[in-house]
Formats: sequence, C-alpha cells, structure tokens
Amino acid sequence: MEKKKVVVAFSGGLDTSYTVMYLAREKGFEVYAACADTGGFTPEQLEANRKRALELGAKEYVTLDVKQQYYSRSIRYMVWGNVLRNGTYPISVSSERIFQAEAIARYALSIGADAIAHGSTGAGNDQVRFDMTFGVMCPGMEIISLTRDKALSRKEEVDYLNAHGIKADFKKLKYSYNIGLWGTSICGGEILDSTQGLPEEAYLKPLSRSDTLELELSFEKGEFVGIGKEKMEPVKAIQALEKAAEGFAIGRDNHVGDTILGIKGRVGFEAAAPMIILGAHKYLEKFTLSKWQQYWKEQLGTWYGMFLHESQYLEPVMRDIEAFLENSQRNVSGSVKVKLRPYSFELVGVDTPGDLVKNPFGEYGEMQKGWNADDAKGFIKLLETPLRVYYNRHPEEL
Repeated sequence: MEKKKVVVAFSGGLDTSYTVMYLAREKGFEVYAACADTGGFTPEQLEANRKRALELGAKEYVTLDVKQQYYSRSIRYMVWGNVLRNGTYPISVSSERIFQAEAIARYALSIGADAIAHGSTGAGNDQVRFDMTFGVMCPGMEIISLTRDKALSRKEEVDYLNAHGIKADFKKLKYSYNIGLWGTSICGGEILDSTQGLPEEAYLKPLSRSDTLELELSFEKGEFVGIGKEKMEPVKAIQALEKAAEGFAIGRDNHVGDTILGIKGRVGFEAAAPMIILGAHKYLEKFTLSKWQQYWKEQLGTWYGMFLHESQYLEPVMRDIEAFLENSQRNVSGSVKVKLRPYSFELVGVDTPGDLVKNPFGEYGEMQKGWNADDAKGFIKLLETPLRVYYNRHPEEL
C-alpha cells in the first residue's frame, strides 16, 4: 500500500522536529520536510536543518528560498506604504509567514502531497496564517498541527524525541527569536510582564559603538537600492544596511497589539535596517509628494499593514492597494543622508530631482514669489468666510 505523503513546514525547532518524527514513526507517513527561508537562516543553519530532518525520519528535505519573493511581493509595498503596525512595529514576522506558507503549499502541490503540516500552537496568529493559506491554495488537502491539535507541552515533545534517540538540547530558553530579512522578533522573558521592558541581554545585536556614522541611502521610485555610490539589488541593500548599522542598537522597541484571535499580545523586536529605511523613505516622500498624496498613502498604508497582519494578503483588495502604492512612487527618487548614533538615527537631508521644497513660488517663512500681499490678504479673507458665517449666528460660542 502506498504511503501517505505529508509536507511539514520545517524550521528545525522543537515543534516541527516532533511533528516530523511523530508522523513518520507513529503514522507511517512519507514525510517531506520543507524549510521556507525568508532571510533568517545562515547556510550552516540550513545544513543543520537538513541533517536534523533526515535524522528525524523525513524521506526528503528541501530549502525553499523565498527572500526575493518576500521582498517583491511584500516588503517593497510595506516601504511604499510606510507600514508600521500601530505606528511602532514593521510587521516583521506576520508579513513573512504568508510567503513561507505559500511556498510550502506550492511545494506540497508539486509533489502530490496528501497532507500538509505545521508546528503552530493554538494560542497565536501563525496558525491562522498557515491554515488559511493552505486552505485556499490546497483545497481539500488535510492540514495537520500536532502541537495545537494534541495540546502538547514542550516536555511531552522533548520526552518523545529523547525516547527515540534524539538528544539535541531543546531546553526552553528565556527568550524565543524569529529572525528574517525584515527584522527580529523577541518573545518571552520580561516582555510577558506589562510593567517591564527587555534588558540589554535580550537583544541579539548589543550596543558596541559610541561614535556616529553618516550614510547616504539611495532610492529609485521608492525602492531602497544602495548605500552611497554603490547600487545593489534591494534584498542585498537591506542586508548591507543591517550590517552597517550593527553595533548602534538601532530599531529596538516593543509592540502591543490585537491578535487575530482577539486577545492582546506583546512582542519585542530589533529591526535596524527596516526602521532606518522606513524613516528615510517617508522623509524623501515629504519632499516629493503632494499633501494629498501623503494623506491617502497614510490611510491605505495603514489598511495594507492591518490586512497583512490579519492574514488577508490573498484578499483581492490588496492588489488594488498595491497598485495605488506603486503608482505613488513615480517621483520618489533620490538620496537621503542619515546619521547613525547609539540607539537612534537622524534624518539629515535629501537630494532629489523631485524636490518640491525648492520651487519658484516662495520660500517658507522668507519670501513669496508667486503672489503679492493683496493676493495673500484676499486668500485669508475667503478662508475665514465660513467661520465668520457660523459665529455671526452663534456669537455666544466665541
């Protein structure tokens, strides 16, 4: 009898390690472990994942490189929309999960899998993101989540693996980390206590510099494409900026927000490159976009980020918002000078051919060139007219 094929979304952690072994040993499935890399793994970690998956009983292991797709279908739109969840969080984890799930779903379809599995618990957002994506892309395919469905504890999973010869150290760390191209999230420890913040030792990139560093970030139609004179592919540019900012401890904060399930959650993060890029991009837009372009971008950017977080990336309206965001970037080209210092950065200035501050009509607070004094007084008179009408009827409110 032919074995049932199952694809496991494999990270190499405890939950997915248990899932691979349990499905192979107890269920007799033919297990295919798939690791979707959105920028959080080193080559050494990916090789360790491969060895671990095969040791656990997987028939095959595959790494799915999703970095470019993640950038082109998500990150660049988040930059164009200046997306910060609740004005704080660059949506590092929630944005990448959708693209990991998509890549794994496509792989499952390509090998004719009967089932698809992930290691999410029943308490968080990721179960929604994985299940919804699999349900839409692989209709009718069985979805398995042992950690959630069996309500497993870490101890139960560790004991099972140890009993079957896997002696790797799966001890529960004080903090758990999720590392990707668009930042690192930090869960656990003091972040679980609403009265506390994360200590220095919780961060993966500690402060090690006390100097300042000035960089010039280049943008072409809203896309970050290099530092100084060196132009790069956007993914490499993000990685290069993250490297340049190391040691300054920039981009640290904690985010409090509403989960998809309706409870509130809190997560710490460090995201130097994303926060610098978003800050520089928004600054460049202030020089190159009209008042109402900026206003409507802010409205749609907020909705885009919310839908992305809420596992609604596949909602058709997202393509419509993306079209607006992309079109809005046609004049957002130039460079932004940024000064890095410990824990913060300063936006110094811009150089752009689309500079609307430099214009032939006037210099703010200095000199008008496109109108005379009588024009200004007439404009002010008309502007105050509706207020004069109102307070003529309601003088008691003045």
